[in-house]
Amino acid sequence: MTAPRAHRCRPSPSLSRGAEHDSPTGRPWAGESAQTAQTAPVASAVAPAAPVPVSAARVLRVVVPAQPSRASGVRRMVAEQLSYLRLPDEQLDNAVLATDELFANAVRHGSPDAGDMVTVSVECTDHEVRVTVADHSPDLPRHRTADDADESGRGLAIVAALVDDWGIAPPDPGETGKRVWFSLEIQGAS
Repeated sequence: MTAPRAHRCRPSPSLSRGAEHDSPTGRPWAGESAQTAQTAPVASAVAPAAPVPVSAARVLRVVVPAQPSRASGVRRMVAEQLSYLRLPDEQLDNAVLATDELFANAVRHGSPDAGDMVTVSVECTDHEVRVTVADHSPDLPRHRTADDADESGRGLAIVAALVDDWGIAPPDPGETGKRVWFSLEIQGAS
């Protein structure tokens, strides 16, 4: 595990400014068929294959009810989308776990009303993966130190240990709340 990184309370520049790839479902990236994705060579268990080049920034954005029961679907969606990039297993696992932590925080702390929704975005370029979780609460997450007996309070520390960078950004224009994001550099990208 790496040392925790300081969070940045600054806008997360979209990796996809002007990107035309925005899919509202957990399906293959826009412009790719399911058949293409399923027939891509599978990485060997011995050595990971080189990441699949991304010709332009790709974005997947889903809006999910802010309910703990939706966490497994969010994890599956992120894992499915990032599997097309053939990331090393550790990096894929880190992205899924970090997303799970951010989603859990958004549900627990950022969605006080029963009908609240959480937006999860996955953006990929040739060199970076960025996941953003947006909720409707303006309350910023707090990085805190949990005692050994505490059952919660470690989420942001876990995220910081798993990713290359993370931060907090204001909501999209016209929206309320905040966006919490993390990024991972794609290992082996040239």
